[in-house]
Amino acid sequence: MKKLRTIEIGANAWKLFSDETKSGKYRKHYTESTLWEKLRRTAKSAGMKAVYPALLLQYMMKSEDVSLKTKLIISAALGYFILPIDFIPDFAPLIGFTDDVGVLLLILRQMATKVTPEIKKNAREHLHKWFGETDEVKLDHLDQEFASGQE
Repeated sequence: MKKLRTIEIGANAWKLFSDETKSGKYRKHYTESTLWEKLRRTAKSAGMKAVYPALLLQYMMKSEDVSLKTKLIISAALGYFILPIDFIPDFAPLIGFTDDVGVLLLILRQMATKVTPEIKKNAREHLHKWFGETDEVKLDHLDQEFASGQE
């Protein structure tokens, strides 16, 4: 029952972010500079589980192989991540980035086939810069988590 509810919530969120009109309110908050500023400011408190999906999506935005429609969806999800006030405020201890991670992973699940080895490499290199030593097993697990959404 819980998995069915999660799928339902995911489907509703996907409809929101894939609808150009509805996602516009989040998309307008996305710029590359505001994303990098948010990531630099919150990387340590958000942790790798939030930062890695955001980096993957950001590198997808730079890819010439990603369609404009896909980039619009990604920009809405990253805009949601950038907003300081969302469903669960980012400053809430321990759970502040839960909704952000959920949205980022949801979008990654829908677009997993577009995440190339080069995009993963760039995102992981950036993590190494910010976090120093990273747990490659945990990152592989995250990769499997978003890739498992593909049918």
